[in-house]
Amino acid sequence: MNLAFVESPVQLLNVLEWVHTEGGDDPAATTVVVLPPVDPMSRGQLRRMAELARDEGITVRWQEARGESGAPLKALRALAGLVRRADHIVIGDPFSRYVQLLLTLVRAERLTVVDDGTATMEFVAQLARGERLTRWHRKGRGGPRELVLAPVTATARRRFTPTARHAVEVFTAMPVEPPEGITVTANAFIWTRARFGPPTIGRGADLVGTSLVETGVVDPVPYQEAVASLARTHGATRYFAHRRESAEKLHALEAATGLEIVRPDLPLELIARRGPIGHTVVSFPSTVVHTLPLALAGTGVNVAVCDIAPGWLRTTASPRAQGFLSGVTETARGVQRLTSTAHA
Repeated sequence: MNLAFVESPVQLLNVLEWVHTEGGDDPAATTVVVLPPVDPMSRGQLRRMAELARDEGITVRWQEARGESGAPLKALRALAGLVRRADHIVIGDPFSRYVQLLLTLVRAERLTVVDDGTATMEFVAQLARGERLTRWHRKGRGGPRELVLAPVTATARRRFTPTARHAVEVFTAMPVEPPEGITVTANAFIWTRARFGPPTIGRGADLVGTSLVETGVVDPVPYQEAVASLARTHGATRYFAHRRESAEKLHALEAATGLEIVRPDLPLELIARRGPIGHTVVSFPSTVVHTLPLALAGTGVNVAVCDIAPGWLRTTASPRAQGFLSGVTETARGVQRLTSTAHA
């Protein structure tokens, strides 16, 4: 049995891609456990993605593990037997402390990490460098909670290290250079292209939002100014919001730019493939500058990426932020590069 754990809509999309690409001839052999976050936008997209997964014959189990007091421990007890019986574990977020806790129960000899977007690039790079697993936008070494969970993280890291009896695979659309022994399988969004589209393409452009303001990386003022400038330059009329963008920020963007704010009910790869979509899609450095050219292959849609200028970063941003974001842009294939200085 293949047992997958997902915590975001994109992770569930990439489990579907993995099942379609190499999960075997029987989708029913895969069970997906959804560990939903608390924010309504993510939960709504996850429920839609769960419906699509069930339509493909995959078993989906919705397991609350956050929010209420005692929920994490209750979920761990409920899932323990399922984890121990699995032959193949598939996870979407190797940085998730809860998933790392579940990995301490794993007996399976096969482990696959499917894309969680650009975080996959940092995950593989940290494995290759022998570093502890830390999200790129986090600053410092963490507090008491990190110290308590350090043994769990160390055990999870050993699970991500292949041995003669333990195989590790990364299923990704990102450009990665894994350590020796880890198998990399390309995610070409075959399922997405077969299931949706081709889209109707409009004359204008669409902008793609980012949660870099919400994660404390980018200052909101230059971000709003850049969005307004990009909209004018490219004739954009719509702004596809990231699921983590705050309502306050989006209201301010709408008032300042006149853009139509769209809250997608599915990951953008599916929204774009389903259409209608602009002839140009403009994004800041994010997962979609790697995935949209694959999902929209053959449609003629142009994907463009605008760099993040150093002056846009908050003083609280991680020292790694600028380098990581530049790497996301520089390694994207089949996209148009836009300079941030033109939109400062």
